[in-house]
Amino acid sequence: MSGRNNNKLPNNLPQLQNLIKRDPQSYVDEFQQQYRHYQSNIQIFKLQPDKPNKELAELVMFLAQVGQCYPQQLSTYPEELSGLLMSHHTMIQSDLRMTFCKALILLRNKNLIDPTGLLGLFFELLRCHDKLLRKTLYTHIVADIKNLNAKHQNNKVNTTLQNFMYTMLRDNNPMAAKISLDVMVELYKRNIWNDTKTVNVITTACFSKVTKIVVAGLKFFLGKDEDEKNSDDSDSEAEGPSVRDVKVRYSTGKKTSKNKKKMEKAMKVLKKHKKKKKVEVFNFSAIHLIHDPQDFSEKLLKQLEASKERFEVKIMMMEFISRLVGIHELFLFNYYAFIQRFLQPHQREVTKILLCVAQASHQLVPPEIIEPVIMTIANNFVTERNSGEVMTVGINAIKEVTARCPLAITEDLLQDLAQYKIHKDKNVMMSARGLIQLFRSLNPQMLHKRDRGRPTEASTEAKIKDYGELEAKDYIPGAEVLEVEEGNKEGEEGGADGWESASMSGDDEDGEWVDVHHSADEETGEMAEKLQNMPVEERKAKAAAVSGSRLLTQDDFKKIRLVQLAKEVDGAPGKGQKRTNVDLEEEEDNRGEVLTLRSIEKLHKKRKADKETRLATAMAGRPDRKDFVKKHTKLNPHAGTSNREKRKTKNFMMMRHSQNVRTKGKRSFRDKQIALRDALLKKKKQYK
Repeated sequence: MSGRNNNKLPNNLPQLQNLIKRDPQSYVDEFQQQYRHYQSNIQIFKLQPDKPNKELAELVMFLAQVGQCYPQQLSTYPEELSGLLMSHHTMIQSDLRMTFCKALILLRNKNLIDPTGLLGLFFELLRCHDKLLRKTLYTHIVADIKNLNAKHQNNKVNTTLQNFMYTMLRDNNPMAAKISLDVMVELYKRNIWNDTKTVNVITTACFSKVTKIVVAGLKFFLGKDEDEKNSDDSDSEAEGPSVRDVKVRYSTGKKTSKNKKKMEKAMKVLKKHKKKKKVEVFNFSAIHLIHDPQDFSEKLLKQLEASKERFEVKIMMMEFISRLVGIHELFLFNYYAFIQRFLQPHQREVTKILLCVAQASHQLVPPEIIEPVIMTIANNFVTERNSGEVMTVGINAIKEVTARCPLAITEDLLQDLAQYKIHKDKNVMMSARGLIQLFRSLNPQMLHKRDRGRPTEASTEAKIKDYGELEAKDYIPGAEVLEVEEGNKEGEEGGADGWESASMSGDDEDGEWVDVHHSADEETGEMAEKLQNMPVEERKAKAAAVSGSRLLTQDDFKKIRLVQLAKEVDGAPGKGQKRTNVDLEEEEDNRGEVLTLRSIEKLHKKRKADKETRLATAMAGRPDRKDFVKKHTKLNPHAGTSNREKRKTKNFMMMRHSQNVRTKGKRSFRDKQIALRDALLKKKKQYK
């Protein structure tokens, strides 16, 4: 009988819910009965909203489940439920409040409630001291906005919600403001709200009085776009000459040691340029969408100067300001004087501060503003009283600053730093050589004559620009090589025919392939030689003629790039080749849009491990030591050890009187005479 009583429809809401979804018209009376029951429970709830009511919770979920079956009867149900939450959300019991929210989410998923009003209510509920509720609402808000913009951008709803979130960021409740910020950041990362308005609303979080909100805003602007990190590898490989092109360029001629060295240098140059190209991708798109970055950075610097936050938060603000200044090329002269106070070797996170200095340097900053900063780094870091790591970090920082602002370093300081190329510490030596290599391409005249190396075409064409000078070219540099190749098309066709005839001929009786080099590859070196001896003005004229007369393909750009790379290897015309270049660095610096700590902390030698590390390494290797011990196998595994083996493990005092362990000791003169006599007699017998 109890089982039958449980199946009675008025008391079994899940069964009634299932039947109503199958045939709504047949169960209208039962639904009306439950709806009246719900209304009576609502009146009781209004009298005591802080009391738990399990029956009301079941009725609320039941009506939400069958809401699409009776839209007319439940037309006021969503608004009534929202009103109850809005007026009683602070005193309502937590489980019942969660049930009300889940019912509204269910109605929203069935498109029975307007999204704008519901999301506004949920943002108000973020003020509740209920972590589980806030997490549930956060998940729904992100998912709902994503669904609203799935097919197309719903600008009307987006504008309303963005305006509401802008007010929520200024809310007195820090939890509500923080979750509102998290929602916008998540929507930006998912490419749903990636417009300028969202970014500029997030910028207001950087001026909040709540530390968590400030940190969240700074982390957003200091983070990377996930989509951009994996897209640069394929793009960088598609442009420019390949490794095979460089090898063909230098291996088709005579096999001499000179050509071999040139090919090795060209490979290093190619690797350097490919690494440069990889980092020149805009990884921080949010910073580019900020309105009026100059005014924003000035306000942020003013807040930083008066800030009493933790040192970690100040470092994040320094990094953000430096990226703003470096990316937008802003004028923020007070920032350099502010950060100069922290340039001490004993300062916490000094490498990040040096990174900020390098990031905030650009070609539009007056040299007299950057020069004191460089001198401070040189005086505090690059001195013999510091360790090799400190000196290396200082030279690397100066190198990164001068790479962006070459006019900020004096000739005397540069030549002094170049003398560390023979330092006993390998890290210091390689950093100094990297600085020398940088100025060989920027302005070789600032270096001492012995540090300039063998002149190349690229170094002879290098010209340092004055402050504010811009060089706009109306032609593509290196395009003159295409015109030369156009005149040699007949030779290329002939070379192709020769290749076909050589490969298809029957001279080779074994049917093997004949290794015949393509004539176009051989002529590439000849064209470079012709261009090398051509006057500069004539080369510019030919490059301008080619640039304006034809459309260049990817293959054309690859050929141009190949010749431009050769300029950094081949010697300048008319110059001797007695002096050799300092070897190019294996890893060229990343001078893209944003720097990394690798550029400052670049060490060419592993630091000496401390005692704990060495001990841990030794202990880790001991279990495997048994494999290297010589194993003595016995014919009989049950046999014991010999007396000779036992003697090795006995105490010395037990064996000292044994004949085998007696030492010579101090012999008398008589004993020495007898030993000498015996030795001579023995030797005499051997010769008989």
